[in-house]
Amino acid sequence: MTLRMTKLSQLLLALSLCLGLGSAFAASKIQMAEYMIPSDTAGISLYVRNKHLAGMKTFSPEKTVLYVHGSTYPAETAFDLPLGGVSWMEYMAARGYDVWLVDLRGYGKSTRPPEMDQPAEQNAPLVTTDVAVRDVSSAVNYILEQRHIAKLNLLGWSWGTTIMGKYTTEHNDKVNKLVLYAPQWLRQGGPSLTDKGGVLGAYRVASVADAKARWLTGVPEDAKSTLIPEGWFDQWAKATFDTDPWGRNQTPQKVRAPNGTVKDVREYWAVGKPVYDPANIHVPVMLVHAEWDADLPSYMLYEYYTKLVNAPYKIMLQISEGTHTLIMEKNRMLMFAGVQEFLDTTFKPEK
Repeated sequence: MTLRMTKLSQLLLALSLCLGLGSAFAASKIQMAEYMIPSDTAGISLYVRNKHLAGMKTFSPEKTVLYVHGSTYPAETAFDLPLGGVSWMEYMAARGYDVWLVDLRGYGKSTRPPEMDQPAEQNAPLVTTDVAVRDVSSAVNYILEQRHIAKLNLLGWSWGTTIMGKYTTEHNDKVNKLVLYAPQWLRQGGPSLTDKGGVLGAYRVASVADAKARWLTGVPEDAKSTLIPEGWFDQWAKATFDTDPWGRNQTPQKVRAPNGTVKDVREYWAVGKPVYDPANIHVPVMLVHAEWDADLPSYMLYEYYTKLVNAPYKIMLQISEGTHTLIMEKNRMLMFAGVQEFLDTTFKPEK
């Protein structure tokens, strides 16, 4: 099942969503809780955040969601950043979902491995995909135990799609539906935008200027000034670069990101070796992508879609005029609405 939207239908959908959004939030009071949970490694704790409607007492697999971030920045400053007054996390919570996010070790409010306080070149790349999958497993198990449910929905962005996809191949019994936003697959051509070449240390360092340049890579010149609503980039940058205790005191501010994901690209994705096999996913899957994504281009989306041969059903949503960071751009509501419909709908093929 493939969903494509014309610019007119996108515009009409976005308008209807914007008109209805205020009333949904006016009638909703969202409750937040934060936890530090143990990982499977001594001394490493993981930050998880939860939001749902105040007074919510009943939880179900169908309406529980866990989100994980990509390779450079933490979860909360994208998934729960209140741009225009609302975050994606709150958008879901207002619609009756129990919504969670997790920062992997080395990111955001989770414990940073001690090697991150040493010069990067003194240690090997930190937090490979295998380690990240273990952290997601810790978060999933915590949520299932807290909510007394057997499974939940998973949502990953960028590298997070690899983490959630691989986790699902190993734990189909714990996954209700899988949403992959900007799916990663075998890389053609040059290196990823996060790989600056040379010998990889434990982590890499990004500046605000680096982030803006990467964000706008591949965007037509005449679209750059209108892609990100006014003030949104600055709001994201302030929230994100404040999460690194070392980086926030640098001039200009910087953020450290573990290099395990770059190592994985070099050793697997860039040389034709998948980290996992999507054929081992046996739950419904939705793939979401934006046309100007230069980090994980459209050919990855199309190729990945063909590999989901055992999913009960699969949906592909390709959104116009957006980048890898669609979650914080003018067309983000098209993604929010599309994913919401996928999660809300109980679909059974006609017989």
